[in-house]
Amino acid sequence: MRRAHSVHEMKQKLERRSDNKLLVQVVMARLKENGQIDDARYAKQFARQRTESRKQGKFRVARDLRARGVPDRHIDAALKETAEQNDEAAMVRQRIERKLRSYRGEIDERKMASMYSSLLRAGFSADVVRRELKAITKEEVPEVETG
Repeated sequence: MRRAHSVHEMKQKLERRSDNKLLVQVVMARLKENGQIDDARYAKQFARQRTESRKQGKFRVARDLRARGVPDRHIDAALKETAEQNDEAAMVRQRIERKLRSYRGEIDERKMASMYSSLLRAGFSADVVRRELKAITKEEVPEVETG
C-alpha cells in the first residue's frame, strides 16, 4: 500500500481484484485482526494530515472521510481531537494572508467574494471566515450565496 486506506476502500479494491467474495472477507478479517486496517486510526491520521499540512477545515475533512466510507462516529472523534490541537481561526487567517499577498491592486468586492468562497470550499465555517475577513480587511464582508 502506498497510503492508508479505510475499511470500505480496501474492501472495494479487493473485490475488484477477486471474484471470490469469501476470500475478500477472509483477507479483510485478517487485516483487521492484525491491526493493519482500522477506520478510527485512519480517520485520526487523515484529519491530522489534512488540517496541519493542507490547512483544510473540518467540513472539508468530514466530507472527504465520508466519501472514503469512514463511519460518522470515527469522523466525529477524529475531528474533535484535531480541533483541540488546531485553531480554526488561525488557519483561516493564514490562508487569507497568503491570498492577500498574491492579489495585486485594491481588494474589491469580487476578490473578497472569491476569497470567501474559496475558504468555504476549504471546509471552514462561514461564521469564522466572515469574522476573520472582517477583522483583517476592516470592512463589512458581503454575503455570498453558496450552493
